[in-house]
Amino acid sequence: MSAHGDPIPMTARRAGPLKGTARVPGDKSISHRALILGALSVGETRITGLLEGQDVLDTARAMRAFGAELTHLGPGEWVIHGVGVGGFAEPEDVIDCGNSGTGVRLIMGAMATSPISATFTGDASLRKRPMARVTDPLALFGAAAHGRAGGRLPMTIVGAAQPVPVRYGVPVPSAQVKSAVLLAGLNAPGQTVVIEREATRDHTERMLAGFGAELGVEDTDEGRVITLTGQPELAPQTIAVPRDPSSAAFPVAAALIVEGSEVLVPGIGLNPTRAGLFTTLREMGADLVYENEREEGGEPVADLRARFSPAMTGIEVPPARAPSMIDEYPILAVVAAFAEGPTVMRGVKELRVKESDRIAAMAAGLAACGAGVEEGEDWMIVHGRGPGGLPGGASCASHLDHRIAMAFLCAGFAAQRPVTVDDAGPIATSFPDFEPLMERLGAHLARANR
Repeated sequence: MSAHGDPIPMTARRAGPLKGTARVPGDKSISHRALILGALSVGETRITGLLEGQDVLDTARAMRAFGAELTHLGPGEWVIHGVGVGGFAEPEDVIDCGNSGTGVRLIMGAMATSPISATFTGDASLRKRPMARVTDPLALFGAAAHGRAGGRLPMTIVGAAQPVPVRYGVPVPSAQVKSAVLLAGLNAPGQTVVIEREATRDHTERMLAGFGAELGVEDTDEGRVITLTGQPELAPQTIAVPRDPSSAAFPVAAALIVEGSEVLVPGIGLNPTRAGLFTTLREMGADLVYENEREEGGEPVADLRARFSPAMTGIEVPPARAPSMIDEYPILAVVAAFAEGPTVMRGVKELRVKESDRIAAMAAGLAACGAGVEEGEDWMIVHGRGPGGLPGGASCASHLDHRIAMAFLCAGFAAQRPVTVDDAGPIATSFPDFEPLMERLGAHLARANR
């Protein structure tokens, strides 16, 4: 069943060349953070290019519930009148974060050091995801969490009336955990310190500094040490959200595996903590070129040109690269099925606790499509069949996971026989324009008759 309604089965079949320009949505990670920090600033923050997928809209509703004033001016354009750090009001109703693990964890952090309570829930997928990785460090500030067994939603967070600053070593590479702790530290006195053994996406640090927070980052023997001085007055900003590299991954990958294709994807954020997939594809031999490299809103940006790449070969992806491409392994697995030889992905146990168990979901679906796949607790190997070599012809379960659904549909564009996903509805959470965008490029997608 879809995250927000009845299931939407969808079938992708082999396409002719994909040609044209793919203007993908705004970056989801930056969109969440822009809304939250705008709500915590004093004055008027203006945002353009905001992703208006369901996940981000759920975060916008949550910020209204905490007392911020949000106005939608037009496509991607929003104005926020914030309430200031520590100014959140207690919501009158349950906060429904839909399918968004990023949204719920960051919002929990943002309210955990204010003397209010809030109850959070989400869809069936989100209610299965572990929240203790966030609520454990939030407890160090003085917040309390009351939820279902295993630290799962629905859950009530009782904010700390007298928060204390913390020093916290993040036990697993997780930008969500790091960001939740930093957002909680905003309303704690003194300095909150977060230590990462492996660097994760740094949008929160960049944006906090942009809003005027006093924040320092240092690489030490312990790891990456981030020090935030609490209780600042955040200044409102004008934010232009770059286009989402995680969404760009799908038209880029489709162009690489569909014979004769050439697709331009403009204005993609290439933050080095997010660009691991594109580095990996180029190492595999992909014809993927960065054009018009520039900086926008403190983030590196470029236009990506992707062409059909029949000479791609499998590689071993460095485990240290995983944090910079953790959401892109499903589509990488699809590309790997059309390369020559094995592609080895290790150090990816975080995929087990995403919107779905992405290792299991991709292994099962690719095997059904005729690829050779091996999997372990924190690794997966895809044995490529070369260009045009994937038989396809399977129906794959999306498991309420937008990236799994899009990955298998991209496989269908180049497989010998059509590939069906049982529910494409969750795609709307991050890439509501996926279906018409891919069709404009020349892809063949069909919804099942209902």
